[in-house]
Amino acid sequence: MNIYVGNLSNSTTPEQLEDIFTPFGTVSSVKIIVDGFTKRPKGFAFVEMLDEASAEKAISDLQNTMLNEQVLTVNTARSNGQNASLNRRRY
Repeated sequence: MNIYVGNLSNSTTPEQLEDIFTPFGTVSSVKIIVDGFTKRPKGFAFVEMLDEASAEKAISDLQNTMLNEQVLTVNTARSNGQNASLNRRRY
């Protein structure tokens, strides 16, 4: 299950995110999103967990917790199909 983690500090590392999610289950990947031009973090990441039940528990327990002096936003990531429909312009 793919999890969105928002409101990250620029100093947050993939290892820190893995450390806070690992107590809930196996983390298969962590990707902090960076700006393609500046290469600076955009303030959000995606954490992939193998087990859906573990991921749901992590989401509920980590929502609104602190990491690097920032209150985290943690929820189920939307699929690309959902994002694409939000980005369509209507004329």
